[in-house]
Amino acid sequence: MKHRKHTLVALAATSLMLSGCAAAAGSVGPGTPAVVPSSSSAAAESGHAAGHNHGSSPSPGTPQAQGPSDAALMVCGDQPMDRLTSILDLDSKPHTVNNWADSTFTCTYHLTEGALEISVREAKDQASALKYFDAMQALAKDAKPIEGLANLGFPAYETADGSAVFQKDSFVLQMDATDLPATLGPESISRNALAYQLSTTILACWIKHP
Repeated sequence: MKHRKHTLVALAATSLMLSGCAAAAGSVGPGTPAVVPSSSSAAAESGHAAGHNHGSSPSPGTPQAQGPSDAALMVCGDQPMDRLTSILDLDSKPHTVNNWADSTFTCTYHLTEGALEISVREAKDQASALKYFDAMQALAKDAKPIEGLANLGFPAYETADGSAVFQKDSFVLQMDATDLPATLGPESISRNALAYQLSTTILACWIKHP
């Protein structure tokens, strides 16, 4: 928690400089192919709710059938990419692959150590998003609420194996670092800390450009 508080202070200082967040909307990060549409399936839906639930949702009135919202696309944009590259001191930006299915936009960052998956579930409204978030938290193994200043005022939880989930408006944001080692990068940052820092980077964009 102490580490999170320090991260929050840094975020507060840097979020004012995230003027590029809006530019990231409607686009994808470097090396990311066009969104791959996919039909919904009951099996995929139940799989999301079982532990790798993804989540987030667009602003009211956003036509989900036509693809992910601008806010969802931010998870594959410049801000998380630059933050990830900086934290891990990468020589080049990692390759990404994205997908749109079951009202969920997923961006997978392929790192040398494993895959980092960021997803946004787009619900029809805030109540639906919160219901989905609550179901995810109830099913997640060893879920622990992120409380105090660290949750930025939103419902949030983390798991011991490297996931962080936040619910904001009609969105449910999931950072899944479970495929990564316990620590990584030159500073030996934990995968939980990495998941949290990238989550708050995206949330800062959403707050600045709702």
